[in-house]
Amino acid sequence: MTDRFLLISGCSGGGKSTLLAELARRGHAVVEEPGRRIIAAARASGEDVLPWTHPEAFLRRAIETALADRAAAAALAGPVVFDRGLIDAASGLQALTGAPVLRPLADGHPSHRRVFFTPPWPEIYVTDPDRPHGFDAAAAEHERLARDYAALGYEIVLLPRAPVEARADIVADHIGVLYAMK
Repeated sequence: MTDRFLLISGCSGGGKSTLLAELARRGHAVVEEPGRRIIAAARASGEDVLPWTHPEAFLRRAIETALADRAAAAALAGPVVFDRGLIDAASGLQALTGAPVLRPLADGHPSHRRVFFTPPWPEIYVTDPDRPHGFDAAAAEHERLARDYAALGYEIVLLPRAPVEARADIVADHIGVLYAMK
């Protein structure tokens, strides 16, 4: 049942990976962001599917990876929390190419209708070799994703700019409610 797949999206550099690590520490099933895994594999293999040199190839790989992640997560029991994933990659590909991929992929692979968003947070935003884009680009990505998720009918829960423990409490409380409804 895919309503047990919960999504964390929002601003690049907004603390999603840190939040996911805290949820994993608490014992929740999690799936790490496809993008960072794709970049690491590309650097190791020499394959040029990096988002800053070949963004379309990167986004297509991110869609493939997200679909494989969903298939693997189907075998897990209970709720699974994803750091980014299919809708984020499809949104990026549609914005880049104009190809109408977002709605068919989202409709064909639904997740829980509530999505947790990390807002733009300049005080914690940093660039690194795997995130070379600046804060303005990250904030623009956040706005595009918020529009796309809303257009798909998702309820966006904007997480506060707060310590990771407080953010994890919000997501964990929702997971608890989801479990109680089963």
